[in-house]
Amino acid sequence: MDMQLSSWFANLKSHSHLESFRLPLLNTEALQLFVKRDDLIHQEISGNKLRKLQGNLEAAQKAGVKQILTFGGAYSNHLLASAAAANALGFQIIGRVRGEELNAQSNTLLKHCAQLGMQLEFISRSSYQAQKHQSGLLHIQDQATWVIPEGGANPEGLLGCAEIYQEAVAQNNNQHFDLVCLAQGTTTTSLGILTALPPSTKLIVIPVLKGFDSISEMQTLAHAAQQNPHTAHLQFPLQQVQVLNDFHHGGYAKTTPELLNFTEQFNATNQFTIEPVYTAKALLGLQTFLTETTKKFKTNPEPKRILFVHTGGIVQNSSKIV
Repeated sequence: MDMQLSSWFANLKSHSHLESFRLPLLNTEALQLFVKRDDLIHQEISGNKLRKLQGNLEAAQKAGVKQILTFGGAYSNHLLASAAAANALGFQIIGRVRGEELNAQSNTLLKHCAQLGMQLEFISRSSYQAQKHQSGLLHIQDQATWVIPEGGANPEGLLGCAEIYQEAVAQNNNQHFDLVCLAQGTTTTSLGILTALPPSTKLIVIPVLKGFDSISEMQTLAHAAQQNPHTAHLQFPLQQVQVLNDFHHGGYAKTTPELLNFTEQFNATNQFTIEPVYTAKALLGLQTFLTETTKKFKTNPEPKRILFVHTGGIVQNSSKIV
């Protein structure tokens, strides 16, 4: 490696700070809203992409591996983040891309991945579906290779995500939050955060996929983590999770006029930027949940500290595909 992984990750994570913010329909002093700005981590290794890569690259280094392999679609920000990280840290990297009709010139993202040194392999959709969950140490063409599944969704990916909450508490004068909210895709980020929460903190997850069974998916990944030597020590208090299922707006990367209007209005407040694939859905869901909750408040309710995790996604365009 050209540099220590720990110092490299620490430097990038230091860009993620905590700040207060407001939501247009919530004007109650009882709600203290904070956002963890993981979108500021890096232009190409944005948000939870870096978090999920951290545990994987540390495991690869411990295994003495020099080559990484991972998976993604034609507009995959995970592919871009992986290529940028491998380039910075001196790993060789292979990216298997869904769609044999594509090539390295098919779009600017794939072109940039190739420029960063990623060896792109374009495979059929059936082959991709069969391979995309591969994980851990494998031998590819007789070379020891650390395989990261699509979106970084494996037990090792949980480790860096747990630090999101730990950092936010430290940045909040060591005060815990009553509620944490974020968008959910593969469940890796939300499950990692869950492992760091005290019993008094609720985790609200907002799936961006239609028909997604959050709890079942979290249970599956938690079980895999408990069988993995890197993550067997983690605890997963799923009873602290609340799922808001009604904010997918039609499914992955789908939108509605309501969502687009909310995104535009929030971005006009100049607090921080959100996009309609992940963060806008989560923030609209949080606003709706809190608006309904405040109706049940008694006079002079006890203040609640609420943390919204900005998982990134503002990378070149808003087509955030895991």
